[in-house]
Amino acid sequence: MVNKRDLWRNKTAMAKAENRYRRKENKRFKRERDQYRQDLTAARQEIEALQAQQTVLPARVINDKATLVYIVLRLYIVARISFRGIARILPVLSAYLGLTIKVPCTQTVINWVNRYSIARMQGFHAPIEGMTACLFPKGYILILDASIGLGRGKILTLLALDIEHYIKNPMNAPTLKQVKCIAVSVSHSWTGETIASLLEKVIAQLGKPKGYLKDGGTDLGKAVRLLNEKGIGSVSIDDISHYIANLLKHEYSKHPYFAIFTSTCGKVSKNLKQTLLACLAPPKIGAKAKFMNVYRLFTWANKLLAQSPRGRAAKGSLLEKLRGNMDRLPECKSFINDFLLDASPLITCQALLKNKGMSQQTLSECLPIINSIPNAYIRENFINWMEQQLKTAVTLGVDQHGLPVCSDCIESLFGVA
Repeated sequence: MVNKRDLWRNKTAMAKAENRYRRKENKRFKRERDQYRQDLTAARQEIEALQAQQTVLPARVINDKATLVYIVLRLYIVARISFRGIARILPVLSAYLGLTIKVPCTQTVINWVNRYSIARMQGFHAPIEGMTACLFPKGYILILDASIGLGRGKILTLLALDIEHYIKNPMNAPTLKQVKCIAVSVSHSWTGETIASLLEKVIAQLGKPKGYLKDGGTDLGKAVRLLNEKGIGSVSIDDISHYIANLLKHEYSKHPYFAIFTSTCGKVSKNLKQTLLACLAPPKIGAKAKFMNVYRLFTWANKLLAQSPRGRAAKGSLLEKLRGNMDRLPECKSFINDFLLDASPLITCQALLKNKGMSQQTLSECLPIINSIPNAYIRENFINWMEQQLKTAVTLGVDQHGLPVCSDCIESLFGVA
């Protein structure tokens, strides 16, 4: 009896355990099944909502030509998209914009922009005398420069900048939003006499500026001197970017390694493009005004050489391919280091003076940086330039707040054009 009782108890315990496990598993299966059904229902609802959004047309349907012309002009003037780009983009956006009329072709876009330009010119009114006093009560600085070319001619542009720019916009370099375009003229060539003649017309209508901010061009400098001889001139301010470029050009343009370096960069660019190493290709530097952006090329070369450490590269590796495409760049390593030692402090001071202007404070901040330049010619001439601009700031009464020494806004205007 005892043995039968023990066998029955063991059998019952095993049956209870098995039944208990099955009940738990069944509950889990049902819980997961219900969750899957809920997820499936929610997913179907989201899919139906997305499909409904794709089939429903926009709330506003564009079916008039005037609205289409407005959209095209905004794409060209604000978004700065090309004529052909607009003609390619509009068919893609037509479903989202609700366009129900024919999308214009490239020539139609050009005609609309031309008609808009003619309407703006016909609606132009000559500025009244003293208009600048209303725009800039404390006076203005005239930024002037000529573009590289417009067909056979050149565009001479005059921009007015508030003399108190750094009082109203501390730590911000002048941009296109802070300047006013007061004169534009086109000629086959510009000389000191023709530029001075245009400036006389502007001064007769708007009054004499506090100063002229320009690059190191001889024609612009001669125009300012002619106005000074007539007694209607103002102080001259040299743009910092052009001055630094001229300093570097004076010291490095005739260096024997400079020609080797530039030609090597062109060969490296040709070798790396359309390969796995295309991301390491050098930046593009324009043929004209090369020294304005040549610092970027030297910075790229220094970083590229840092990717090739000493030692033998594994056969077939990316490092071996990189070294095979460097051409004579490793030979220029010492030349690159010498250039960066001279140019890096200049670029640092350039960023500082563009954002803060020339003042007593920025001069004291720049002097320790400039004194680290090994080249005596660059170091001494840049210090002399800063002291000269500071005297101009004292003359204009802005030596405590900052004198604008950057004409990048007019270069930006040419770039946009």
